[in-house]
Amino acid sequence: MNVHAAALAKAHRFDEQTSAFGRDVIDDLSQHPKRLSPKYFYDAAGSELFEQITLLPEYYPTRSELSILLDRRSAISAIVPDGAALVEFGAGATTKVRLLLNECGFDAYVPVDISGDFLKAQADALRKDFPGLAVYPVAADFTAPFTLPDAVGAMPKVGFFPGSTLGNFEPHEACGFLRSARDILGQGAQMVIGVDLEKDERVLYEAYNDKAGVTARFNLNVLHRINSELGGNFDLSAFRHRAIYNRERHRIEMHLISRRAQTARVLGRSFSFRAGETIHTENSYKYSLERFIALARGSGWTPRESWTDSAGMFSVHALVASD
Repeated sequence: MNVHAAALAKAHRFDEQTSAFGRDVIDDLSQHPKRLSPKYFYDAAGSELFEQITLLPEYYPTRSELSILLDRRSAISAIVPDGAALVEFGAGATTKVRLLLNECGFDAYVPVDISGDFLKAQADALRKDFPGLAVYPVAADFTAPFTLPDAVGAMPKVGFFPGSTLGNFEPHEACGFLRSARDILGQGAQMVIGVDLEKDERVLYEAYNDKAGVTARFNLNVLHRINSELGGNFDLSAFRHRAIYNRERHRIEMHLISRRAQTARVLGRSFSFRAGETIHTENSYKYSLERFIALARGSGWTPRESWTDSAGMFSVHALVASD
């Protein structure tokens, strides 16, 4: 957890980021049905839990994407201009970005993430391992407009958005994010983006309902974060994780289900739950190649290349900003 944010919550004083968290939680839990934004999964503990998820045998996306980046690293390097800055939206663990940094010769790296503590630790490790690389971490919500550091202003920009995070957005939100990323990166920018593909429903179900229960702990961590940072009193044992595949909408849905009738308080507001009532915490949309390419074109990007792993589980796309 973010110790600084927890101390502020205890004293009933909030910095700008924590206030935004509180506002969003109150607004989202006031909806019918109730929901919480998946971007708040990623405090330090949530980020660590997600890294554990990526190593699970059931969780195919990370292995599949890494295989594509390894197999196609020369092709990706060929489209990167000299003296470029790599801007990673939602930077997590550095396994994937290290592949690009090793292969492509970037002059600067700008990791952007909402979890400031995790971001700083990863940036420090990269500076040590890549002494010639300028690293400029930006603690920000990458789903909203933000400003790049002045030091990379004149450099060509390549965006990096791995891990199928685009699937967490509703399709119209995905379009909005891609447009925003194009505006942030600027004219002539390029983007390398990971997109999960449609596949057998059993494979999807098992990937989000792992036997070890790590995804369940990851899902429940958002309630722990509300308790720690916003003074909430959620009983985590009174909720259980559930992930289902919505065939009609091509998406995995993650929910927290209330085991009994109960009431929880956050920032002076009470929220009642019926037994069986859910909090919808995340969607993960799965795309066909054709549907993603159409989305990219409609969002101000021109597709250059699309690659998949040998099993056709996952895809990586190279895009260039349209004029």
